[in-house]
Amino acid sequence: MKAAQIKAQQLDANTAEPTQSSRITSDFGTKQSNTDDWLRVANGDKTGPMLLEDAFGREKIHRFDHERIPERVVHARGAGAFGTFRLFESAEDVTHAGVLTDTSRETPLFVRFSTVLGSRGSADTVRDVRGFAVKMYTDEGNWDIVGNNIPVFFIQDAMKFPDLIHAGKPEPDGEIPQAQSAHNNFWDFMFMHSEATHMFMWTMSDRAIPRSYRMMQGFGVNTYTLINAEGKRNFVKFHYTPDLGVHSLVWDEALKIGGQDPDFHRKDLMEAIESGVYPKWKFGIQTIPEGEEDKFEFDILDATKVWPEDLVPIRYIGELELNRNVDEYFTETEQVAFCTSHIVPGIGFSDDPLLQGRNFSYFDTQLSRLGINWEELPINKPVCPMMNFNRDGAMRHRISKGKFNYWPNRGEVQPPAAASEGGYQDYPQKVGGVKMRGKSEKFKEHISQAQLFYNSLTPIEKKHLQSALAFELDHCDDPIVYTRVTKRLAEIHPELGETIAVMVGGEAPPQPEKKNHGKKASGLSQLEYVPKNPIIESRKVAILIADGYDATAFAAMMGALKGAKAIPVVIGPRRSAIFSADEDRNTSKGIVPDHHFEGQRSTLFDALFIPGGENSIKQLTSKGRAIQYVREAFGHLKTVAATGEGVRMLEKAIQLDQVKLSTGADSVSSYGVVSLQKPNAENLREVVQAVKNAKNFLDQFVYAVSQHRCWDRELDGLTDLVAY
Repeated sequence: MKAAQIKAQQLDANTAEPTQSSRITSDFGTKQSNTDDWLRVANGDKTGPMLLEDAFGREKIHRFDHERIPERVVHARGAGAFGTFRLFESAEDVTHAGVLTDTSRETPLFVRFSTVLGSRGSADTVRDVRGFAVKMYTDEGNWDIVGNNIPVFFIQDAMKFPDLIHAGKPEPDGEIPQAQSAHNNFWDFMFMHSEATHMFMWTMSDRAIPRSYRMMQGFGVNTYTLINAEGKRNFVKFHYTPDLGVHSLVWDEALKIGGQDPDFHRKDLMEAIESGVYPKWKFGIQTIPEGEEDKFEFDILDATKVWPEDLVPIRYIGELELNRNVDEYFTETEQVAFCTSHIVPGIGFSDDPLLQGRNFSYFDTQLSRLGINWEELPINKPVCPMMNFNRDGAMRHRISKGKFNYWPNRGEVQPPAAASEGGYQDYPQKVGGVKMRGKSEKFKEHISQAQLFYNSLTPIEKKHLQSALAFELDHCDDPIVYTRVTKRLAEIHPELGETIAVMVGGEAPPQPEKKNHGKKASGLSQLEYVPKNPIIESRKVAILIADGYDATAFAAMMGALKGAKAIPVVIGPRRSAIFSADEDRNTSKGIVPDHHFEGQRSTLFDALFIPGGENSIKQLTSKGRAIQYVREAFGHLKTVAATGEGVRMLEKAIQLDQVKLSTGADSVSSYGVVSLQKPNAENLREVVQAVKNAKNFLDQFVYAVSQHRCWDRELDGLTDLVAY
């Protein structure tokens, strides 16, 4: 049986699906003949009091009254899916864990993505860290990697976690703002805890506004350990790198989507899986042999630090794939519970002070949300045998037969497992020191890696980070807060501090005592993570049409997009039949658009295409919303394309001499705007090779979309010249 089927079969035993032949019953199984009217005293003329004897009515109301469980304090807003982990290369040199050594296995898993600060009803596209939590149902037990899409964290010691979250959550007097870090308390905490400097630089980068859960990296964040069959130990960090590349929204776009489609990311994940375009990530490990941990400038147990890939390369050994959506959100995505302490033989903990506290906290929080028997819930149950003498408690499901509920017992029933039987063996670590509240000296250095991160960004990423800081601090109305933060920013780079101080009205920061070291590292800029071959699978492309559109260009684009596994979405002035220039309204059914202009905005698509057609373009250019569609997509740096008369619409919407447009039978690609004035069968032939210097219109278009955004458009100031 395949891995995905093992967990699915286990869940099937607890799954029920209503059908036309099934009938409503009470929770105790009695069929009900009426679920609309409470039992009451009544006659044909008057309605009297309801009767408490109605067990069915009382059950329906009290079940509704108790539907909610406490939402997560953090990571409340989430989306999840099932999938499979496959190992391509055994890591038996560093671990004896079966899931990381047996290349013949397929391990079922569940992944939950989330935002951190917002409530369960907040929007998907806020600026925030994203949770990336993985539960692998291995043959030896559940293994949880409870990570994020950013490799570091705000604090070094778990004891500071309540203060961090209190400061980041809405301020207590007015419960404002929701799901935002742009307020006094958050930035006050950031300054008061210089260890948070590295992390807040990441959260102000484009990493905190991902285009999709499918297009972000995942990191285990904490330092774990791996132990091999010889008993040798390595320190380890876990990584997931998406096949689709690492891509983000732009800030104006993220703000608008938050209002236009708050469920943008969870819809995106579900639609991709439903379409068969399964999200995939390479799984990698960074390892440091025990005995070499002290040779670095930083402490490898410090969760506010990365292990630079130049010093500790990532070794990719497997693949994570998501291939099945949940059947019910509450029982699966909401009730799934992760614990950093869930490990299997061959994997262990380090003395990472954040991890040590998480090991306690995550278990404790599940007791509050789900009760002591939370691991009996179907989504949390392991697929391997689970046997022990834990008993009773609220909502206990398992029935344990036999006389004995303790060990040792006279019947020698259910003894502990020996190492040869797969029993977990704790690593015999030598520990020496004094009892104190403190950490090693290396934990005290907080600025160097923040500088490393900033230095490693590309110009466009630095520009976006500066804009994010200016936005956040503009929402801080306490001068103490934003003045202090600009001084901290100057410690990272003087120019950064000066730029933000001018933007937010802070004092000019003094020159820092410690200069920026000027070093860079690979793997920190997300623009390094672009697929080797141009791909547009699962990208959503809006095709704008009105009556009289060019059916030839329309069909050519539809074929090219579907062939590349992209998702074409037709947008028109109405969601009823639209007819091409060649169609007879009396005999043809036309094409029914997927949405009209007011139903779906350009923010929800990766690119736009406008096929020609004299009457179609005449109608579209007369509509302000259609023109705004193009301008907004242009302002958000997306690929915009047109053929035939559609080129006139580009010219009217953009109105920039810098953007060159086609005037004949040759396709022109300029600043991510692809145009073809005179389309024909040759220049609309199917996509052959989408490369940077392609000549064919469809090749140029596919290549431009595969690059995600045209950053030069913003760097050269063109987006500042168009109102969107």
